[in-house]
Amino acid sequence: MNVHLKGRDLLTLQNYTADELKYLVWMASDLKQRIKHKGEYLPLMQGKSLAMIFEKRSTRTRLSTETGFALLGGHPCFLTTQDIHLGTNESLTDTARVLSSMTNAILARVYKHTDLDLMTKEATIPIINGLSDSYHPLQILADYLTLQEHYGGLNGLTVTWIGDGNNVLNSIMMSAAKLGMHLRIATPKGFEPDLRITKITEQYSKEYGTKLLLTTDPLEAANGANVLVTDTWISMGQEEEKKERLKAFQGYQITMQTAKSAASNWTFLHCLPRKPEEVDDEVFYSPQSLVFQEAENRKWTIMAVMVSLLTDYSPQLQKPTF
Repeated sequence: MNVHLKGRDLLTLQNYTADELKYLVWMASDLKQRIKHKGEYLPLMQGKSLAMIFEKRSTRTRLSTETGFALLGGHPCFLTTQDIHLGTNESLTDTARVLSSMTNAILARVYKHTDLDLMTKEATIPIINGLSDSYHPLQILADYLTLQEHYGGLNGLTVTWIGDGNNVLNSIMMSAAKLGMHLRIATPKGFEPDLRITKITEQYSKEYGTKLLLTTDPLEAANGANVLVTDTWISMGQEEEKKERLKAFQGYQITMQTAKSAASNWTFLHCLPRKPEEVDDEVFYSPQSLVFQEAENRKWTIMAVMVSLLTDYSPQLQKPTF
């Protein structure tokens, strides 16, 4: 696979080709096998530092990035809103330029995706989206590694999303067809994914020969699904809408009744943290639930991104089936 990602940014999976997405999953699988299972030490980030800007709190993004970068021999620098106020005490332009002179990459978890766009224009080092209001690419890479490990491949899988038309769904829509996956989406009326993203997804579906369904009926979406996915109904910054959203999402909880419509080999994913109204305990803690493997894989996929964007290292183990 002739892929070279060194020096690139990662803001959205829309900017990555099918081969590049496969390469990142392959890299994650390679690092996981060599470091976790074979006990190898790979100081690929030795002498490098990473600026981590977090406007939003996090468990998995922070821990996976800090432990993963350190495991590779690098030095992660965690910056909260108490340390750095994007565009407040110092302009985004100045922040990007200063961090470019002191670190090797910036991972930013922000409210506004436009802040990331501006940083990429001003920074001379890779910018990585740790989450924005538009996309969550690191989460979806972990999802794809998890599904590849479980099913032995991604091509031909049917992924069903039941929930809000949010940033996590956007990242799935920007990438699933490229890997040969069919997508079925159920959202309540008024909570559909962005129309611009939907149009791009329709184009991808035609280009890659996959099927796409958008509906308001969770059971229709779940029909024949290999993978059932949901996420929070109330994202950070939407707390004032809680009452309205809980009412709108009635009937969208994933239960074993939902799973009866799915394929016999169905699995369940959730990026966490999870609320019981989104998925009941019976599904969440079932053998079909891959959520904790999915959470661990956040670490291996962020490591794969760092290695790919900052080094010339290539995977050493055989490429997995996609």
